[in-house]
Amino acid sequence: MSALAGDPHAAGGSSVLGGAPAGERPRVLVLGGGLAGIVAALDCAEAGAEVALLEVRRRLGGAAYSFERDGLTLDNGQHVFLRCCRAYRALLARLGSERLTTMQPRLRIPVLSPGGRPALLRRGALPAPFHLAGALARYPHLRPARRLGAARAALALARLDPNDPALEARTLGSWLAGYGQDAAAVAALWDLVALPTMNVRAAEASLALAAFVFQTGLLASNDAGDIGFHDAGLGEILDRPARHALRAAGVQVRLGWRAQRLERDAGGFRAHGLEAAGASCERAHAVVVALPHQRAAALLEGLLAPTARALRALPSSPIVNLHVLFDRRVCEQPFAAGVGTPVQYLFDRSRAAGAPPGCQYLAVSLSGADAEMKLSVAQLRERYLPAIAQLLPQARTARVERFVVTREHAATFRAAPGVAALRPAALTAVPGLVLAGAYTDTGWPATLEGAALSGHAAAREVARALGLRRDGAGARTGSTATPRAGAAAQEALAR
Repeated sequence: MSALAGDPHAAGGSSVLGGAPAGERPRVLVLGGGLAGIVAALDCAEAGAEVALLEVRRRLGGAAYSFERDGLTLDNGQHVFLRCCRAYRALLARLGSERLTTMQPRLRIPVLSPGGRPALLRRGALPAPFHLAGALARYPHLRPARRLGAARAALALARLDPNDPALEARTLGSWLAGYGQDAAAVAALWDLVALPTMNVRAAEASLALAAFVFQTGLLASNDAGDIGFHDAGLGEILDRPARHALRAAGVQVRLGWRAQRLERDAGGFRAHGLEAAGASCERAHAVVVALPHQRAAALLEGLLAPTARALRALPSSPIVNLHVLFDRRVCEQPFAAGVGTPVQYLFDRSRAAGAPPGCQYLAVSLSGADAEMKLSVAQLRERYLPAIAQLLPQARTARVERFVVTREHAATFRAAPGVAALRPAALTAVPGLVLAGAYTDTGWPATLEGAALSGHAAAREVARALGLRRDGAGARTGSTATPRAGAAAQEALAR
């Protein structure tokens, strides 16, 4: 493994740092209060470090948050998870938030189409991958010949090696074409998984990442793809419980602190930032940079220029969410997918948002939303309200009380071919400087699970560098994800 991929002995570094005087706990700074930063801070504190978490926002949770609008508590996006997301589910349990979530007893996805009868994709009791055979055989949105091709593709997908470099050069869509899956079949079936997990359509998605997603979530175990939902707002599930858990663990939490510059000297690191009181400088023996990848790139420029260049080259993909409050109930499903419509997924969030009695609040999630990002609120309303009415007949006579749009310009990294080479490992060439975030090389796409796994990986590297006990630093997740370092491309960027 090269220095740029994170050899602890590279560039004259060592695996154990000095710094903390005898009898004094080593100090760790965690820059960023998203899921990765929360997990890293908890693990580092559990391993025996003195930890400070610094976050620019006035809340924790990063890209998963709630906000108030006209008396409603809205989530910025509809974040679901799967039964196989062990690290994220462990975090919920650690925060005491598991009681505010619901897990499907068995995978069940209602599929709506304009003017058509609702279809249902659900798993059976057979072992994987045959647990999906019945649903596929009856799926009305694929012609019989396409269903057979889809079954053959699923079996072949289960046999692919996600770590095969050749897969990283192809898209899922081009590979599916070899199994008779035309554009209509891809949109009706494969995009139902590709869009919410990778934030791009199958036509653009890396085959390597797609193979990992389908194998891990659907094809390896018959219950892995059961869907988990947040029954309350993300602020209630993540922000407030995380503040309590961090403070209970002895972590100093400082909100409203913007990281500006990071330096290293003989004693460790100095992080320069701004807060309400003015300029601030924090010292530590180790630093976890758990910021979004573009912000991390700016902070790392002086210490890890090749990594900073790789992160700047890492493309992003947007997500748009539409929040629609109807004056009556228009949808009987708690959530549903759409086929043959611009509506990708819709969720009934009335209870979590505190919708007025008799009203129903639906959230429409649009992943890979490059086109929607360019539309005004009026244009989105003009396009999507009729589309919702085509799927939900009761919406045709209902009055729309509110229509709110939220946009995440850089919601995730773009899971396109070649992206693996740009994802850095947690460990860097600078001893004591560690990266965390869903963009790092966890093996997962940018998901809640990937963020949690990255926090555990970062804490393990900090524990190793500082000579701390490592039993508390992420050992509880039991993840089987296999990271791929992306060293060759970062070396090329360095040259």
